[in-house]
Amino acid sequence: MFSMDPGPTAYRGDGQVIAAGLSPNTVYLAIKTKISAKGTTLDFEWNEQQNAFYEKVVAFARTELSDDVVQRDSQQVFNRDLWRKCADFGLLGLSIPEAYGGSEKEVMTILRAMEGLGYGCPDNGLTFAINAHIWTSQLPIFQFGSEAQRQKYLPAMCRGELIGADAFTEPEAGSDVFSLQTHAKKVDGGYLLNGRKSYITFGPVADVVVLFANTAPEKGKWGITAFLIEKDFPGFTRTPLRDKMGMRTVPMGDLILEDCFVPEENRLGREGAGISISQSALEWERCFILASQLGAMQRQLDGAVQYARERRQFNQPIGKFQSVSNRIADMKVRLETARLMLYKVGWLKSQNRSAMMEAAILKLFLSEAFVESSLDAIRINGGRGYVSEFGVERQLRDAMGGVIYGGTSDIQRNIISRLLGL
Repeated sequence: MFSMDPGPTAYRGDGQVIAAGLSPNTVYLAIKTKISAKGTTLDFEWNEQQNAFYEKVVAFARTELSDDVVQRDSQQVFNRDLWRKCADFGLLGLSIPEAYGGSEKEVMTILRAMEGLGYGCPDNGLTFAINAHIWTSQLPIFQFGSEAQRQKYLPAMCRGELIGADAFTEPEAGSDVFSLQTHAKKVDGGYLLNGRKSYITFGPVADVVVLFANTAPEKGKWGITAFLIEKDFPGFTRTPLRDKMGMRTVPMGDLILEDCFVPEENRLGREGAGISISQSALEWERCFILASQLGAMQRQLDGAVQYARERRQFNQPIGKFQSVSNRIADMKVRLETARLMLYKVGWLKSQNRSAMMEAAILKLFLSEAFVESSLDAIRINGGRGYVSEFGVERQLRDAMGGVIYGGTSDIQRNIISRLLGL
């Protein structure tokens, strides 16, 4: 345990000085917290290289990814130039080894980078798109794909030349995987796929799709198989993008398969492995996509504090009014609670340990916290927060997606309850 005196010095419970002469926020970040977990140390201290990479990502995002966000959001524009900039910077290859075109960083470094991306980039749609591409498309190909599949797709995906999508959700199936209707029939040389996928991120523009279909309906979820669908496969079509509430800078649409022939070499993993592939990808996604949300929440809090200091009413800053300062305090509490949950999940993944329970808790808490803090930010900003040009209201619209995608909040509660034996 530690305590802080009124000055910028941090102490341990035994009185030992941890850091001195630093700003309170820097002191907080400098503190090394260790928690014993099954005999292994959980260390929340970032090393010099991780912090340097974080700052580099923040600077890149602020400089290169922050222009025209209001306009692009209004017009639902996905900017491929920004996508290529992210690829050139190396963001799209963070989880992939150099042999396949990436720059493979260790897990906690990637988590820290994604947090920095969310903090520096006000375009939550773009940060969501980057994480979806990495964790639900690239990583399954690397983890479960053949050597030929890795060589064919991953280098181009890391370079930003191919955009990946993940397609599980259907009109009658999403949370209920047993209702999956898209089916794959084994034929000479491959499979014929028929069905429809709904609400697919990158659906209208994806070049390669990790798509799930049932090869043995009688086996339920254990008959689900993953396939790599290329945009030019005969029988594969896409609907125009769907108009949606938030994250409007990343396109979403439906995918239609009508006797779509998929060569056997485009099956990802073995038959029946689809549910395992999907769950693995979801666990990774819930960790890193929420890291970007955590960065966005930090940016949101910083903006609220700055406005509460500058905006004056009744001859004083509005931050002096308890109703305003209490909202900001609540935003801070949500942020730091979510931070601890996120870092724990990231650490578990870095140790190659299961994080199903912890990831569900993180997904539930952080996504709901982002919504609540976004509401507080709007109230703090008043009329300014309600007007689109300042970007405050966009945070709420973007945050609402978090309680739905990657498993709704209700589903996370079900997962938690089930793992508790209920």
